[in-house]
Amino acid sequence: MSPMTTTELGVLLAGRGAVAGGRVRNALAGHGLTQRSHFTLTHLAGGPVGQQALIELLGVDPSALVAVLNELESLGLASRDRDPADRRRHIVTITGKGTEALDAVGTALTGADDDLFAALSATERDQLAQLLHKVAETEACGAGD
Repeated sequence: MSPMTTTELGVLLAGRGAVAGGRVRNALAGHGLTQRSHFTLTHLAGGPVGQQALIELLGVDPSALVAVLNELESLGLASRDRDPADRRRHIVTITGKGTEALDAVGTALTGADDDLFAALSATERDQLAQLLHKVAETEACGAGD
């Protein structure tokens, strides 16, 4: 059987994306996290965020965020407290344990990246990251429609 010689970028990216997704999910699962909970913790690492602002920032359905926050709170990784200035609002904060988990997951994800992109030099990895960010920005702006 001959090696894949396709030049369709979408096909190549989809194939590697499936492999990358599996490795990322495994790295996160090793620390009790999902991609959504990791993404949420990453945003909380910048400081406390109002729950409504977090919904908008993450672009998720409110019920989906509540489920993630319930999970993070049960693991002791985040906390929700009433805003003293407006008791109707909740402020979400990463805990010390959440920060430690985020650091550990970062190490695991770096290892997954090292495995996935071992054939690339540091310069090539930087180029790939820049190109993927550019594609993501184009998609986010709707230019891909």
